[in-house]
Amino acid sequence: MRFSRYFQELMLAYKAELDDLRSDSEGKDVMRHRLKEKREQLAYLLPMMGSNPEMLAPAFHNAFLFMNPLSFESLSSKEANKLPSWKSLSSAVKLEPWAEKMAQMVLVEPDGDAFMVTAACLEYLSRSHHTRALAASSVDDDNEENQQDEDTELHENGDLDGNYGRHGRDDGDDGDDVDLEEAGADWLAEQGFDRKD
Repeated sequence: MRFSRYFQELMLAYKAELDDLRSDSEGKDVMRHRLKEKREQLAYLLPMMGSNPEMLAPAFHNAFLFMNPLSFESLSSKEANKLPSWKSLSSAVKLEPWAEKMAQMVLVEPDGDAFMVTAACLEYLSRSHHTRALAASSVDDDNEENQQDEDTELHENGDLDGNYGRHGRDDGDDGDDVDLEEAGADWLAEQGFDRKD
C-alpha cells in the first residue's frame, strides 16, 4: 500500500505528538490528563489547523468509530487537495458523542472540513498496523531522495556522464580520450611543479 506524501509526513508528526503527550519527564503515563487539556484548548489551537493539523488532531484521539475501514485505506493515498468532504464520509466514520461539540467548532472554520477528514485518517492509521509501514515507507523515500541528490551532484561534477574529474577523461570509445600522462603533467603544472621535457 502506498501512502500519499501528505499522510506519510503528517502521520509521523502525529505519532510523535501522541508519544509526547503519553508520558511526563518521569515516565508516568499522563496521556488522559494531557488529552483533556488539549481538548479544553482546542479553540486557541484552531488557527494552526491548516498549517499544523497534527497539533490539533490529538484532541480527537479515540473520537472516531470506523464503520468502513476500507474507505480510509484508500483515503490515506490521497494528497491534501484530493480529500473528500467530511460529509461524504458520514457512512464510513462516526464521532463519539463527547466529540460532537468539538467537531462543530472545527467545521465552521475555513479549513475545518479538510481537518476533520485528515484527523480521522490519522486516527485510523495510528490504530492500525500501518504505522510501521508508514515509517518504513518514509525511510525508503528519504533514501531515494538522498540517492537522487547524490546522482545530481555527481552528474553536475561530470561523474555520471562518462567524464571523470576536471580533465574530462572518458572511458568510452568515441575518440575523445585525453592522454592521461599529458593530463597528469597539466595538473602538476597547475600545482606549481615544473614540467618534464
